[in-house]
Amino acid sequence: MHHANHFYGHAHVLARYAGLAEVPRIWGYLQHGWNTHDGFAVGTQFAPGFPRFVWSHDVARRGWSLGLRRYVVVGSPWSYLLRLERDSAPTERTGTIVYPFHGWEQQLIVGSHDRYVRQLREVEGDVPITVCLYWNEFQDKAVRRIYERAGFRVISHGYRGHMWRGTDVHFLDKQLAELRRHRRVVSNRLGSALLYGASVGAQIGVYGDPMILENERAVLGGRAKQLRLFPELHQPFVPDDYARQLASEQLGEQELLSRYELREALGWRDADPATDAAAPVTDGTSMSESGEDDSEQLDRIPTDDEGPEQDSGAGEAGGQRSGQEQDRAGQTDRHAL
Repeated sequence: MHHANHFYGHAHVLARYAGLAEVPRIWGYLQHGWNTHDGFAVGTQFAPGFPRFVWSHDVARRGWSLGLRRYVVVGSPWSYLLRLERDSAPTERTGTIVYPFHGWEQQLIVGSHDRYVRQLREVEGDVPITVCLYWNEFQDKAVRRIYERAGFRVISHGYRGHMWRGTDVHFLDKQLAELRRHRRVVSNRLGSALLYGASVGAQIGVYGDPMILENERAVLGGRAKQLRLFPELHQPFVPDDYARQLASEQLGEQELLSRYELREALGWRDADPATDAAAPVTDGTSMSESGEDDSEQLDRIPTDDEGPEQDSGAGEAGGQRSGQEQDRAGQTDRHAL
């Protein structure tokens, strides 16, 4: 199925939770990031009959309002990871970790990192600050240098991957470790990382140069829609109770399936179970502190909304399906809308 199901190692986290010895394909489309739209990248080519697995009922309701169907609310991969790691010993928290609003391989950011550095120091004060950059901005020495000159620690959690290649399958594990180390998690725009931070007890805030994407998709509503839907989040110090409750709702913490329900929902009924508690064997990739890439290089970076004739994953899903595949696509679930 669609390669975005594996972004950030999401499919790997779900396979670990389900107790599998492998990471099978997901028979449907998995939401790979928090957004205020229908849960998926603009222009995603959906094959008829396959479910859309999303994190929360809010996303499902927005999709329905757009005429989309076959939504199944299963909760976020992050919430499943927290369930797996709930017995991990808490660490002492200090300082602030910052997630600047980032571009991606096809859209760069318009804004001032220098201005954002000044704003961060004004609000956070004289505390240790870690800045986590998206991989392509982490590799941009000019961007990294702005934050390094300010005395900030600069990191990246790794590669999200594309077309089943270059994915750092331990992305979320590394992000969880970092979030648990910091007292505050802040950004200049709403995004998944803020909700993740609130979910593990960090204080969150949203302020600073908001930055925008080049040719930002109007259908997403931009920052104006975020302000309209979540005005309370747009302040340097978001009340902890509100942030925690919102994170729980948006990440679908109350919607998580059992490992057996998850296998059934994702079409993993016949997958081989793991023989012990270890995670499925994976080929992890990494990014060095210097920004050098030691993972498999992609020949090119296609856009997420290329049609099925260009995207082998979407093309496979849109082709002729076997009877078994049709049965899986037709499965229903108590969480389906």
